[in-house]
Amino acid sequence: RWIKFEEKVEDGGERWSAPHVPAFPLHSLFQLRTCLQKGTMLLDLDATSFKEIIDKALSGHPKEAELQPALRERLAALLLLQPQHQPTKSLLQLLAELGLSPCRGRKPGCPTRHPPAASSPGQSEPRTQISKTPLKEQLRNRFKKKVLPGAEAAHVAVGEVEFLEKPFAAFIRLRCAVSLGSLAEVSLPSRFLFILLGPPKVKAYHEVGRAMATLLTDELFQRVARQAEHREDLIAGMEAFLDELIVLPPGKWDPSARIPPPSRLPSPRRRTAVDPLDQQPRGNGDMTAAGDRASAGPPRSGEELERTGRLFGGLLRDIRRKAPWYGSDFSDALHPQCLSAVLYIYLATVTNAITFGGMLGDATANVQGVLESFLGTAFAGFVFCLFSGQPLTILSSTGPMFVFERLLFSFSQDHSLDYLEFRLWIGLWVAFFGVVLVATEASHLVRYFTRFTEEGFCALISLIFIYDSLKKMLSLADAFPINWQYRLDNVTSYSCTCNLRRLFNPIFTCLTALHCPPLPSVHHPDKTSTNLTPCHFAGLSRTQCLDRGGHLLGTSCQYVPDVTLISFLLFVGTFLFCTALKRFRNSRYFPVWVRKLVSDFAVILAILASCTVDAVLGLETPKLLVPSELKPTNPARGWIVLPFGANPWWVCLVSAVPAVLVTILIFMDQQITAVILNRREYKLQKGAGFHLDLLCVSLLMVVTSVTGLPWYVSATVISLAHMESLRKESATSAPGEHPEFLGIREQRLTGLAVFILMGVSVFMAPVLKHIPMPVLYGVFLHMGVTALNSIQLMDRVRLLLMPAKHQPDLAYLRHVPLRRVHLFTVIQLLCLALLWVLKSTVAAIIFPVMV
Repeated sequence: RWIKFEEKVEDGGERWSAPHVPAFPLHSLFQLRTCLQKGTMLLDLDATSFKEIIDKALSGHPKEAELQPALRERLAALLLLQPQHQPTKSLLQLLAELGLSPCRGRKPGCPTRHPPAASSPGQSEPRTQISKTPLKEQLRNRFKKKVLPGAEAAHVAVGEVEFLEKPFAAFIRLRCAVSLGSLAEVSLPSRFLFILLGPPKVKAYHEVGRAMATLLTDELFQRVARQAEHREDLIAGMEAFLDELIVLPPGKWDPSARIPPPSRLPSPRRRTAVDPLDQQPRGNGDMTAAGDRASAGPPRSGEELERTGRLFGGLLRDIRRKAPWYGSDFSDALHPQCLSAVLYIYLATVTNAITFGGMLGDATANVQGVLESFLGTAFAGFVFCLFSGQPLTILSSTGPMFVFERLLFSFSQDHSLDYLEFRLWIGLWVAFFGVVLVATEASHLVRYFTRFTEEGFCALISLIFIYDSLKKMLSLADAFPINWQYRLDNVTSYSCTCNLRRLFNPIFTCLTALHCPPLPSVHHPDKTSTNLTPCHFAGLSRTQCLDRGGHLLGTSCQYVPDVTLISFLLFVGTFLFCTALKRFRNSRYFPVWVRKLVSDFAVILAILASCTVDAVLGLETPKLLVPSELKPTNPARGWIVLPFGANPWWVCLVSAVPAVLVTILIFMDQQITAVILNRREYKLQKGAGFHLDLLCVSLLMVVTSVTGLPWYVSATVISLAHMESLRKESATSAPGEHPEFLGIREQRLTGLAVFILMGVSVFMAPVLKHIPMPVLYGVFLHMGVTALNSIQLMDRVRLLLMPAKHQPDLAYLRHVPLRRVHLFTVIQLLCLALLWVLKSTVAAIIFPVMV
């Protein structure tokens, strides 16, 4: 059988082989061409049953080779026998039939049927004629799930019969596709049939039948076969197929080897090569990059970024483009995959908010902390998802914004300025500049962002995620030191007691002490005699001992369980588990729906597994701490920042200077992320909204500045993770064919749900406190590595370390000299290193300009 690739019934195995690329002798194609030239050709035949088709095919033989009536009857009886199918069965059915199947043999003279789309070779002696209605096993055959909707079955019957003296060949095309009863393995309408019977001849007919079946599965030949009006049209289609044929020389490969299906197949449009634009060289990473997959439905990003020449013209066009999709942005979210995306992105956003909130608290003396980070993320993200042009974007605190906030606080402290008031005026100026950029359609500059810029920025943000997760893990070694000095052999000498040295009145004794030896009396200046008694208490915890003014004595007092070690195991385990479960979709185990479900919920399953391991071990690993009260981290500040009173009046004017830098940073960060998310390779159908997104971010700057909340912009890595968690793939695919990527599930509900959960996280502290931080850092690492591996830069970095003979066959290596590829990569790495150095030094203030 063939759908896209060939499958064979294994000899004696009673099972279908793995799908493989069909390979057959070139001579069989020439024989097939002869059959089509000299055999019966019935085009647009009106028939409703297989018996009627056979009768017309046998009576329509050319007059010079007309069959005798007796011979016609024998051929008809032979062709109308019911073939023995090899149905696809479940494991339970196979176990139930184990040991019950009778031995099956072949009957000489029975034609072998090769249906390109659905039927199987006849294996045992047929006992009945073909039924006019489908059989029960046809209707219940699990293989039908692999057949695409709207598919038709074509039938190829070839065989050797002793009563024929010369071959009989017929090609039949029905005017309308009809169901041919129990002929096919699954019940499908049929349009094409090919019959070739003849006297015994070693394997010749079998190979001709395979060649015909392969032709009928070729999309270009299918078009010719459907539209052919004469025999010559069909021959011309076959000649076109021969023109594309590639011959493997004998002796250079093993003919018995089965060629596995490739991961990607060329489209029929590319095979015809009628579009001259496809052959023109294109930019290396612009919005129409050669590597992007074009789709017919959605608007082109070039159209979205064309200038209208009117104030706010681009914004109005964004609103008109997105408004018709607004209702479907909610209905399209009704899918289980969206639940997985919500949980995954929620935990990633919570971790990000806690991480950046904690760092902001350290950098700004708790003027902004974890609670402000939670509330700001929930509010800004919710509003953005509700009104933005690209709701798949996730707003969050980012590394570049944190760098600027830290520098701004240091500058305010050095020059005795009120940080929040200074920051308020900067935010108002940034919002003003942002509205001006939207009004003047400055987002059209995005079309000049090349792969160089996109990859450099994406790599920087990904490396920040990876670096921060590793840095946080290494800092655990300070909080929970590793016991390098612990020796198992010295365990008998390890002890720790609580020593309380107190002054006691002579009339009292240390009643609760295990051992309180009296010391000599001590005379105080008031001449009162007291006893200084060291009391070694039992039953007191370390905290109780220190609270009562005591100190710990003993060789094991500094011992702590190896929390650092188990934290690193949880960290690495979560990362590896996430990666393995994400790749489980492409594994060979379990049915497709199980693999999809596991892959969609990979991160959630990894987190649950790691939390279970942590709970079973019971060690005091650092846990997720969520604020439980709605009040500012710093009690000295309120929720509203006043514009005047704390700083000189001229600060409101001077603030425009740093605001320009922040505007550049926000514009670059927001728009580069938008370009990456709106690439054609994601096959988005609802279009982008570059101007509308920038307006939303600019207006949110006003609210977050007035309330003293952190500033937010598109988070590249989390947004990419959000997109990846919403990938749609075809539900059915032919055996051997990889599921087709259909696009992204575009909707607003997952983002809204994530930020609603962020808002109520304050009330979920009793549940969230059981999640270890190393587990969330492992998720951070997974997101950073996934985003880093998604860019071409990493492929080119690997090329630097590969000898030429081991390099993969990449498209750009065929057209660009290797030295130019390496030069491009090295310059990109140098610029990335420069950005990283600038970000980490005092010169970070000019970081936006350098981007």
